[in-house]
Amino acid sequence: MHIILVDDHPLFREALRSTIRLGLPHARIEEAESIEAAKTVLAERPNIDVIVLDLSMKGVTGFDGMMSLRIRFPRIPILICSGLEEGRIVREALRLGAAGFVPKSATRATYMEALDSIMRGSIYVPDFAHAHEPDASETADASARIAALTPAQMNVLSMIKRGKLNKQIAFELGIGNSMVKAHVSEIMRKLGVRNRTQVALCASALDFDRVGL
Repeated sequence: MHIILVDDHPLFREALRSTIRLGLPHARIEEAESIEAAKTVLAERPNIDVIVLDLSMKGVTGFDGMMSLRIRFPRIPILICSGLEEGRIVREALRLGAAGFVPKSATRATYMEALDSIMRGSIYVPDFAHAHEPDASETADASARIAALTPAQMNVLSMIKRGKLNKQIAFELGIGNSMVKAHVSEIMRKLGVRNRTQVALCASALDFDRVGL
């Protein structure tokens, strides 16, 4: 098994590497301290089997980091390993395409069970994810529509969510203003909305504090 650990805390990466190493002594393990660093490693090593990702990293808002990796590398399953142990966040991560969710406090046996499940093509769901599950059909629908965006559209959506204007988006992404307008139009079509304000509201499905309780 070839795994990449994506977490901005070196001590936790070291602890998780040791945990995995004990259960899977022959596993190849890569590390990345940011989403961008992970993208570089994944582009250079296309044979990686699983991404183990922390949701809460510096410079990352909500589920943005997970979605950017999932859309850029759709065939590589993502196991979320997070200290955010709330059922609503677990459910939303799974709705957005995560292959599993493990609390950072989990035992080695749980990590091994999750990795084994994912490698067999299953989704690993912790027991507490189903506790007090609400009727969140609206949020789930927004998540499904966001998951249909391309990597370029996801980049533009992320900037719209941060209040960037088309001119600013074009400058930061190094593309023409007409291309940004084309992306925005296609984002609106896929999300089923009519203006940028509605785009930003729909994109709030990626924020932890907007996930339905």
